[in-house]
Amino acid sequence: MKGLFCNSNRTIMKKNIYSILILGLLLACQPNSGDIDYTALSDDERLEVAKELAQNTIIVDGHMDLPFRMYNMGHDMRGEVFDFVSKSTEGNIDYVRAREGGVDAPFMAIYIPASYQETGGAKGLADTLIMMVERMVDTWPDKLALARSPEDIENNFKSGMLSLPMGIENAAAIEDDLSNIEYFYNRGIRYMTLTHGKDNLVGDSSYDDAETHGGLSDFGKEVVLEMNRLGMIVDVSHITDKTFFDVALISKAPIVATHSSARKFTPGFERNVSDEIIKKIAEKEGMVMITFGGSFLDQEYSDANAAIRAHVQEWLKENNLSYRDEAAQAYIREYAADKKPVVHVSKVVDHIDHVVNLVGVDYVGLGSDFDGVGDTLPEGLKDASMYPNIIAELLKRGYAIEDIEKICYKNFFRVWQQVNAIAEN
Repeated sequence: MKGLFCNSNRTIMKKNIYSILILGLLLACQPNSGDIDYTALSDDERLEVAKELAQNTIIVDGHMDLPFRMYNMGHDMRGEVFDFVSKSTEGNIDYVRAREGGVDAPFMAIYIPASYQETGGAKGLADTLIMMVERMVDTWPDKLALARSPEDIENNFKSGMLSLPMGIENAAAIEDDLSNIEYFYNRGIRYMTLTHGKDNLVGDSSYDDAETHGGLSDFGKEVVLEMNRLGMIVDVSHITDKTFFDVALISKAPIVATHSSARKFTPGFERNVSDEIIKKIAEKEGMVMITFGGSFLDQEYSDANAAIRAHVQEWLKENNLSYRDEAAQAYIREYAADKKPVVHVSKVVDHIDHVVNLVGVDYVGLGSDFDGVGDTLPEGLKDASMYPNIIAELLKRGYAIEDIEKICYKNFFRVWQQVNAIAEN
């Protein structure tokens, strides 16, 4: 059961977004008004409302790196299936924590490291990661379900199921074959991030200084149009500004940054989106899905984290160790313990506020990058059980329930449906 008013046929109707007990408390705070002033509540009261809202409203998260984390742990198709349904103290999501936090459709990122662009095997890795997601669904069909459309997510929500939609991170997965886009679409992929850590055949990466193509390549232009034709969402996270504006010019459909934050707070960090890009995304009827990593949220945190990484890399070299060595992990934890400024969940809402103030509430959502940003997550947002803390902060700042629903899922559903409509025409 998800929430005080939910049963096996969960509803997305707004009228039961919180319990009678909480409603009575809130109405007592506003005896002469039919409108509830959430800003007047205590933090504890607001959090209770937020928890109930999270349980009764669909929450879509644009990007989680669970599949590649499972792969790194050895849970590929040859070994035992990853125990996703038990609560864990590792990683950022499992079934129990997802249910606690109210997330209903975390997009599983089919992540292809840039190294596969040189070694080959990118498509094979993508196939393996997709099969690993499918394997989880086949193992726990009473709890998990695939989702290829907004309607699938809504139906799964009503049935009390956790949806696992999928998107590819790094178009290197299609290698040099345009037909692989349709192949992956038929496998259930519903968005594709065009690049990752290095320039690829499609375009230039924000993490690479080479500027191989000076933006989107000729092949990349074909890729974008083929994605439009099929109804696959174009994800503009990870690409350079030049590549972005090439995509914006050529795409016939809305475009989405599935896991990016606002560059206003991290000047010079091209991986985040500038105000100009945010405005263009809104003009294209797309959206920005705010990511949670501390280095994306706060410049001071980013600077401190970069200094720690530089020191650790030198220490590893001197001691002939790798990041994965137990001794290295212990040293890193001890060294970094008091060297990073604290970033709070409120900083995520600062980024949401910025997009809303710039272009409106219809163009923003959530894209955590859980299992992808390591130990850089904010206080109050360490795993999938903590989405209510975002909602509570939104209520504190005066966001209406309907606007919170837009941020949680309605904006993404609108974009997805528009992309599908353009494909059908």
